[in-house]
Amino acid sequence: MSENTDRLIVNYLPLTDQERQVFAEAAGDVPQEFVGDSKQRGMMVWNAGVPAPASMCERATAVIGNIPPFECSRYPRLEWLQTWSAGVDRYVADGVLPERTMVTNATGAYGQSVAEHLFAMMWSLMKNIPVYARQQNERRWHDVGAAFSPQDATVLVIGTGDIGSHFAGLCKAVGSRTVGVRRDPSKSANGIDEMHGFDDLDALLPEADVVALVVPAAADTYHLIDARRLSSMKSTAVLLNAGRGTAIDPVALTFALREDQLQGAGIDVTEPEPLPADSPLWDEPHCLITPHVAGGNHLASTERRIIAIALDNVRRYAAGEPLANRRR
Repeated sequence: MSENTDRLIVNYLPLTDQERQVFAEAAGDVPQEFVGDSKQRGMMVWNAGVPAPASMCERATAVIGNIPPFECSRYPRLEWLQTWSAGVDRYVADGVLPERTMVTNATGAYGQSVAEHLFAMMWSLMKNIPVYARQQNERRWHDVGAAFSPQDATVLVIGTGDIGSHFAGLCKAVGSRTVGVRRDPSKSANGIDEMHGFDDLDALLPEADVVALVVPAAADTYHLIDARRLSSMKSTAVLLNAGRGTAIDPVALTFALREDQLQGAGIDVTEPEPLPADSPLWDEPHCLITPHVAGGNHLASTERRIIAIALDNVRRYAAGEPLANRRR
């Protein structure tokens, strides 16, 4: 038996017959089992299809798809996991996968979708749309006062990867000045006028009209925006988060909104998640909350990018080349 035929790719992507053929050709002589359901396009949540049978799992050396972490133990020979998400926190946690298992993600697929969501949130909050939406439910006709514009605004983007860069580009298109914060400020990013490191964050926050967080969960990003930093921001500033909910202290955010320390906050990620029904943030009229849907697969273009990333890595895996988007 050849080295390649001793491997097996289990593919959970909800592919069409034509797409399956392209993936089969990319894998060459590496066998590939397709267990995804094309009817579940737009629903890439965990494994889009029925779990693979035990005999297939035992033979699998590669999986494409977000299998539930508690099912990873069903794949004892797993060499490589390709997720269709950008986040891989659940898979790289201790004990979920063997140390030898390579983990790659779909970074590069979500920039457009998440950036557009952040942009929509920003503009809505600047124009008081969430407050007016609540008034509509109450059948109230009331002018809530001052509104703001992204033109000539200073937009601080914390995390300038694919998503942050896309968002910055949208802001520049409507006349904003963009300032980026990343771990290595010597690296430039599209859409960013001026780059800084995290050490400069305290000096940058008081000057920002918009603060957008697109950072991963990590020890140094936990409650990156806390009560002290919220109090340093302009009372007219808009705070956005589409990275990880743990980047903002929810208690401090509730207080800041209640005391009118901010124009508003738009959060697509929360701590904890889902946001509990008794969280006071639900009642804050200047807080726009969406249920972690900025990314997902709501745009067809996102799905096409996810599939292209996975296809490229299937070709690399079959050829023995280094995998792209490797996170472990």
